[in-house]
Amino acid sequence: MPPEGKGSADERPRSIRPCPVCGKPATREAWPFCSERCRDVDLHRWLSGSYVIPGRDDDEETPG
Repeated sequence: MPPEGKGSADERPRSIRPCPVCGKPATREAWPFCSERCRDVDLHRWLSGSYVIPGRDDDEETPG
């Protein structure tokens, strides 16, 4: 049994943050998003290349 006042990892409340897509409060079911729709919007952005992590110029491949 967990110590007094501390629940299991599933019972502890997650930090309260807004949905990264629309800004509404996140729900436990779709965390960190507010809904499945916002989760799908975020996935589409990743898959379509809207989110890009820039690399350094020296990361380019040099012809061998």
